[in-house]
Amino acid sequence: MDKQQFQQDLIGWFQKEQRDLPWRRTADPYQIWISEVMLQQTRVDTVIPYYKRFVEKFPTVESLAGAEEESLLKLWEGLGYYSRARNLQAGVREVAEQYGGIVPSTRKEISSLKGVGPYTAGAVLSIAYGVPEHAVDGNVMRVLSRILLIDEDIAKPKTRKVFEQAVTELISHEDPSSFNQGLMELGALICTPTSPKCLLCPVRDHCSAFHEGKETELPVKTKAKKTRVANFAMAAIRSGDKILMEQRPAKGLLAGMWQYPMLELTAPLEVDKVGELYAETLNGSLMDIEKITAFKHVFSHLTWNVEGYLAKAEEFTPPSNMKWVTPEQLEQLPIAGPGQKMKTALEQRGDGAK
Repeated sequence: MDKQQFQQDLIGWFQKEQRDLPWRRTADPYQIWISEVMLQQTRVDTVIPYYKRFVEKFPTVESLAGAEEESLLKLWEGLGYYSRARNLQAGVREVAEQYGGIVPSTRKEISSLKGVGPYTAGAVLSIAYGVPEHAVDGNVMRVLSRILLIDEDIAKPKTRKVFEQAVTELISHEDPSSFNQGLMELGALICTPTSPKCLLCPVRDHCSAFHEGKETELPVKTKAKKTRVANFAMAAIRSGDKILMEQRPAKGLLAGMWQYPMLELTAPLEVDKVGELYAETLNGSLMDIEKITAFKHVFSHLTWNVEGYLAKAEEFTPPSNMKWVTPEQLEQLPIAGPGQKMKTALEQRGDGAK
C-alpha cells in the first residue's frame, strides 16, 4: 500500500464529505469525551439531542463533577447503558481533582481515568489534541479488515491489538484527527456491515478485499451467544394523586434508576394473582387491578418480557427502596427504558403524570 496516498485519499474525502455533527464543532477534549461515551453502542441520530442538552447543562468539567447523580441520570434517561454516565462523571471528577480540570493529553494519564478505555483515549487524544494515537472501534475494524484483508475474528478481544497496530502504522502524523475520524466516517457511511458502497469509496484503490472480491466476506465475526429471557410483572400503584415508585439496586443492570414496582415471574401470572404476589413484597394490599400493557425490552445480553398492571391502594409505608411520589416528583425521577414504556402506556390511558 502507498501509505501516504491512502492518508491523502481518506483525509481529503473526510474533510469534504463529513457530516456536520455538533461534537465536530469543538476542540474541547471534555466535550469530545462526552460525545465518544454517548456514541458507544448508540446511533448518531439518537445521540445528537442528548449531547446538546448535556453540554448545555454541564458545559465544563467542574459543572459535571459537582452534579447530583440523580440529575445526571435524568439527563441520560432513555440513552441506555447508564453505567456509562456514572463512569463518565467519576472520570471527570478525577480530572477536576487530579489534573486541575484539564483532560490529560497522554495515553497513560487519560487511560487511568474511570471508564476511559483504549478507544475513547485514542479518540480524545487524536481529535482534541492532534496526537497520532489509534482509536479502534467496530467501524474501524470492519474498514481495515477489508482494506488490509485481515481475517482475524473481530469478536475476540485479542484481535483488537492487530488493528491497533495497523492504525499506528497507517495514521497520519500531520492530521491524526481527520485520519481517525475518516476511518470512523467511512465505516458509518460507505464501508457498512452489509452491502458496502465500494463504487463510492474514496480508498477503493487501496482495498485488498475489493480487488479480490471478498468485501462481503469480511470482517470475520463469530455470533454472540443467545440472549437470556426473563419475565416480569410491573405495577403502577396509585393512592390518590400519588404513585408508588421503586429504585433499583445501586449496582447491576439499570443501577439506581427508578421504575414502577417490578417482580420477576417464574410462571405466567393471572390478573387475580397479581395482588397476592405484590402483597408479599409491599407493606400493603392492592385493589382494582387490571392489565394495561405488555412489552419486550431488549438489552445487549438479555430480553425482558413485561406484563404491565394498573392498581389502587390505600397509602401505606412502602419498603425502603420505594416511595410515594406526586406527578411533579415523578417527572424529576430518572426512569429507564422499561419504566418509560409503562409510563407511556399510562399516559395513553390518561393515567400518566400531568
